[in-house]
Amino acid sequence: MREVALSLSAREYALDEMAVGEVDVLVVGGGVVGAGAALDAVTRGLSVALVEAKDWASGTSSRSSKLIHGGLRYLEMLDFKLVAEALRERALLLQRIAPHLVRPVSFLYPLTRRIWERPYAGVGMLLYDTMGMTSVLPRGVPAHRHMTRRTALAEAPGLKPSALVGAVRYWDAQVDDARFTLSLVRTAASYGALCASGTRVTSFVREEGRVVGAVVQDVETGRERTVRARAVVNATGVWTDETQQQAGGNGSLRVRASKGVHLLVPRSRIAMSSGLILRTEKSVLFVIPWGDEHWIVGTTDTDWTYSKEHPAVSSGDIDYLLEHVNTVLASPLTRDDILGVYAGLRPLVSGEAEQTAKLSREHVVARLQPGLVAIAGGKFTTYRVMAEDVVDAAVRELPHSVPASSTKDVPLAGAEGYQSVVRRKTVLAKRYGLAPERVERLVERYGTLVTEVLELAAEDSTLGEPLRGAPGYLRAEIVYAATHEGALHLDDILTRRTHIFMETKDRGLAAAEEAARLVSAPLDWDGARVDEEIYRYRQRVEAEQEAGRQPNDRRADAARMRAPGFGDPQPARMG
Repeated sequence: MREVALSLSAREYALDEMAVGEVDVLVVGGGVVGAGAALDAVTRGLSVALVEAKDWASGTSSRSSKLIHGGLRYLEMLDFKLVAEALRERALLLQRIAPHLVRPVSFLYPLTRRIWERPYAGVGMLLYDTMGMTSVLPRGVPAHRHMTRRTALAEAPGLKPSALVGAVRYWDAQVDDARFTLSLVRTAASYGALCASGTRVTSFVREEGRVVGAVVQDVETGRERTVRARAVVNATGVWTDETQQQAGGNGSLRVRASKGVHLLVPRSRIAMSSGLILRTEKSVLFVIPWGDEHWIVGTTDTDWTYSKEHPAVSSGDIDYLLEHVNTVLASPLTRDDILGVYAGLRPLVSGEAEQTAKLSREHVVARLQPGLVAIAGGKFTTYRVMAEDVVDAAVRELPHSVPASSTKDVPLAGAEGYQSVVRRKTVLAKRYGLAPERVERLVERYGTLVTEVLELAAEDSTLGEPLRGAPGYLRAEIVYAATHEGALHLDDILTRRTHIFMETKDRGLAAAEEAARLVSAPLDWDGARVDEEIYRYRQRVEAEQEAGRQPNDRRADAARMRAPGFGDPQPARMG
């Protein structure tokens, strides 16, 4: 594999090349499953094109709970197959595929009932640990252990003593979902896949009843190209139904969108050394450590019937999360504690369940028409299995035999040699004149690619300085997002290449101007374009803040739709 930078020139090259001749597989949708499918196909030796209408991971794949887990609630639902599959994938991700982006995280499960609940929970946790072991890899996380109330409160003094009679501590894993998806894209590109974000499918090409490609539009310029393909994969998540209709014919998949809302609060507001999992009347609620400075509190699980482009957080969503987490906190959270909020839509395959929380997260692969296959459902943790399954279906459309999937043995960009870089972080800190803690955080974000970021700072010492308004990030990281990571807009950078949008009280407004000016040269922006990007970003922040003051989904959606959203296409600039 040869590392490829996702630069503007690389994007233009990919767009031109995918319009020449015919590729084996065209993947539509640049979320974790689509990116995973592109990597799966290209590492089988196939020619691959991957297109995404907005930014990589701009939909569901950057708005998850950021967990890699088997799903304890699915175990309770007796969905053993799904849990075992997810736990096998967790082990692969932790130890082989992406150790720089996936790491262990512990949770407390408070016990609230005496006598019967501890053995009941203990059996479930033992089964969870056992199912996490494979014949090839250990589970990658410690085993669960039981705790008395006194021991649990020593680890989590922020909990009310009356909220538990004891606890069980268990382990799962955490992921930077947006960066993980981006790493999939970059890895696929490094193996030869032609990858272009900001590229919308405007129609599908059909010949003699068969889908043989698509017409794609470069949203940045308005230019259209025809991409011919022997097989097309629809990996558009919550937009699966719409893509089916666009392709013509009668689609066989039906996908429901379920909204999940998360809050970010300061780490200092909840005194705990582990995360927390709580039961609610509808689902489960997590308090998840996010870096050294934040907690993520989530999530909701409610049907969403409004704009899929811009799922809005309402005041009711915020109240729901605060109400439930405050039942166990000694010092209740208030709205003033909230630093950021975000909402994502889960693509659930429709079934007979009346509530989305009851729908299975297992995925479905369907051959919609000759030449067109689709994947729907599933969960972030099992993206690799989903990608393998949909590519297996797609290659049946090809006239020649194709090797089996090998992605279980393919490390993502930044993973190969990760542990050696971790051991050298002090050396790197001295070489580049940065604090060891700063380099450690960079290594955890970029893995072995950290030297590419640091070299930018070595070439221009001002890039080694913290970004104004978001000092947790270096100015070099902003530039790197444009030169190496395929960012096309300011919101791509502040939301997905970094997490400034959700980690700062002002949603990144104080950092927006400097960030926009830093990337103006690599993205070829003039002064007017810089001002436009800042204006659009501010509009979106203000609209989301207004949505959060509305009592319900309908009014929150109306408020959110008054301004462009993150990743909305800019007006086409011709020529």
